[in-house]
Amino acid sequence: MDSAEPTHLSAATADTVTESFDVVVVGFGGAGACAAIAAAERGASVVVLDRFYGGGSTTHSGGVVYAGGGTAQQTQAGVTDTVEGMYEYLRLEVGDAVSAGTLRRFVEGSREMLAWLGRQGVEFEGSLCPYKTSYPTNRHYLYYSGNELATGYADVARPAPRGHRTHARNFSGATFYGRLRDSALRLGVTFRPLAEARGLVVENGRVVGVDYDGPPPGREPGGWHRTYTELAAKAHVWNPALGARLSALAVAAARRRSTPRRVRAIGGVVLTTGGYGFNRELVARHAPDWAGLAALGTAGDTGAALGLAAAVDAATSHLEKMSGWRFLSPPSDFMRGIVVNDQGARFANEQLYGATFSAPLVEEQHARGYLVVDAETWRRARGQIRTQSAFFHLPQLAYLFGPAGHRRAATLGELARRVGIDPAGLDRTVREYNDTAAAGLPDRFGKTGEFHRAIGAGPYYAVDVSARTSSLYPFPFITLGGLVVDEDSGEVLRRDASRVPGLYAGGRAAVGLCSNSYVSGLSLADAVFSGRRAGAHAAGRAGRSTQAVAPGQAAHSGQTAHSGQAAHPSKTAHSSKTAHSRQGELS
Repeated sequence: MDSAEPTHLSAATADTVTESFDVVVVGFGGAGACAAIAAAERGASVVVLDRFYGGGSTTHSGGVVYAGGGTAQQTQAGVTDTVEGMYEYLRLEVGDAVSAGTLRRFVEGSREMLAWLGRQGVEFEGSLCPYKTSYPTNRHYLYYSGNELATGYADVARPAPRGHRTHARNFSGATFYGRLRDSALRLGVTFRPLAEARGLVVENGRVVGVDYDGPPPGREPGGWHRTYTELAAKAHVWNPALGARLSALAVAAARRRSTPRRVRAIGGVVLTTGGYGFNRELVARHAPDWAGLAALGTAGDTGAALGLAAAVDAATSHLEKMSGWRFLSPPSDFMRGIVVNDQGARFANEQLYGATFSAPLVEEQHARGYLVVDAETWRRARGQIRTQSAFFHLPQLAYLFGPAGHRRAATLGELARRVGIDPAGLDRTVREYNDTAAAGLPDRFGKTGEFHRAIGAGPYYAVDVSARTSSLYPFPFITLGGLVVDEDSGEVLRRDASRVPGLYAGGRAAVGLCSNSYVSGLSLADAVFSGRRAGAHAAGRAGRSTQAVAPGQAAHSGQTAHSGQAAHPSKTAHSSKTAHSRQGELS
């Protein structure tokens, strides 16, 4: 377990505006929305604070949810899957990130989770993708989104497609998040945009609220600011440096309108602020092999939850775990080739899911590798561009098949010299690989089926799959670790394994299902699972069950929550302490 250094405590200022709600959620992405809905469904009054306008990384995701065990969509596609099969497969991916009991609860609740999402307006559909891909086209919404077909996984559990993509065109994450956001607001959840959390309010060892800076309700910047902020967030995904500059301008504009505010939580505070990929200091400290690579996410992915919880001695774990995104497919026939290092030696199964393949690429091969294919494979792969490419694949494949994206040579030796691979090493690797394939023997790295075939006649082609190849062939990563939580409640644990009363975490702010190994859909599924768990438990701590409870109302300022309903009594407790955070002070 990693640890977090406690930070300083200070009291609220005399002019701090204070409100009171049953549950306070910090971060309005996928996990935050699910936490808010779960709490509101139990009658709790809920406020959600977000540094921007909500959505986080979820809105820029593919909108894929990992689910199985016989979902309606699997049945529609004619797929046979069982709870036990899904459990055995995920046991290999999840490892020790969560307990066997927690994993089984997730798997057994998988079908109910999709049904719950359906009640929030999130739609899924069972059109099965017939080929292996990193993300299906708009013709397909159910696919093999992990390593289910690869040796070592398929041997343990019967493969089944479990990647359930939200039914929407192109990237489905915006639709997935939008439906959850709308459901939360319909349930009376109060949303405070442009709210920048500064610290946790702690009384007698219990977290009872959050201090933040934000514009008073109704005095946020105009619609231009929201449009600008959303454009900056999109730029952040495709060009992090530009996105960071634009986001900084948006934050500065919001801060000019902000005042110190405090919101108290009767039941608990739920931290769902995302990962920490854009906290370069943290990444360099815990995962130095990944330092300098491009993170995937939004400007809010700076480890805010880690900094906030450091002041209450919260435990962290798996901070060294990253998920890189180097996919060989599409086109699927690229998996017929071999990936080698500078010495010409293979180092991974080319059939592996992109994140699983990326770990040895970065951590063992110094982020350098090359895909080598023969003439027939190159021709077949080129023919798959039209049928297998989602919209965002097209510029990448245009680069790879264009003059700058590959090298071509008549012989393997010439190809090796052109790209800087040891010719003798590549020749030895190809001979050994071909001998094994021709004899029908098991591949050393476990490649199977139609993709385990000999490297044939030239000309030969090499694609540089290194992590720093080109901005046209990006290699982004996400962080997988976070705050350690009690797996029954979602409560944050201290370094001595005791609970922090009143503090919860979920999504990528917490250790969860995908903290060891990521496959597509597991992060969103974990956001739903952990967000619902935390929100429900915090509502229970507030003493709420099914009765309707009105949102909070501002004290001494006369400003009410957006819904305008009656409020809980609110207090201004100037004697309470605020656990303020300093980003990057995690060890």
